[in-house]
Amino acid sequence: MDRQAQFRARETLIFQVAEQLLLENGEAGMTLDALAAELDLAKGTLYKHFQSKDELYMLLIIRNENMLLEMIKDAEKKFPEHLAFFMLHHLHHPERTVLFHQIEERLSTTGMGINHLFNELYQVRKQRLRLIIRMTEHYLESIQSKMSVRDYLASIWSLTHGAAAILNSSFYQRYLGSRDTLRVAYIDQALALPKQVQHLEQIV
Repeated sequence: MDRQAQFRARETLIFQVAEQLLLENGEAGMTLDALAAELDLAKGTLYKHFQSKDELYMLLIIRNENMLLEMIKDAEKKFPEHLAFFMLHHLHHPERTVLFHQIEERLSTTGMGINHLFNELYQVRKQRLRLIIRMTEHYLESIQSKMSVRDYLASIWSLTHGAAAILNSSFYQRYLGSRDTLRVAYIDQALALPKQVQHLEQIV
C-alpha cells in the first residue's frame, strides 16, 4: 500500500472512531485526546487530517451527506425504495441525525475558519437535491398527485427529523413499543402523503 493509500485508510478509520465516540459520549465527551488514545495515534497525527475539532465535526457531517448522495445515485431503485433508505438511514441512528443537526446549527454561527467546509457541504446537498427533485417529480406524476415537489420534500424532511427526535428522546422511548414497527409506520405515512393530500383537496 502506497503512502497516499495509507493516509486515506487512516483517515477513514479516524472518522469512523470519531463518529462512534461522538455518538457514545456527546460533544462534551468527545475530546481529541480520547480519539488519539482510542486509535493509538499521536495527537499530532490527527492534525494531519483536520485542524480543529470543529473541522472534524464538519468533515463527519460532509461524510454523512456524501453517503446519502451515493445512495440516491442508485438508478435501479424506485422512488419508494429511495424514500425508505433515506428515512431508515436517519431512523436507525436517530442520535446521529439529532446530534449532527445540532452541531451544524451551532457551527453555522460560532465555527471559525470552516466556511470552505460549509461551501463543500452545501455543494454536496445541491447535487443530491437536483437528483431528488427530478425523481420526486416523476413519482408524483406517476401517481397523479397534485402535491408540489417542494411541499412533499419538506414534508418528508419534517417527518423524518421529527421521528428521529422522538426516537432519540429518553422520555418518549418508554412509550413507543416496537421501534421497527414505528419506523415502518413513518415510511408508510410518508408514501401515503401525496394521496392523502389529493383526497383532502377533493373533500374541501
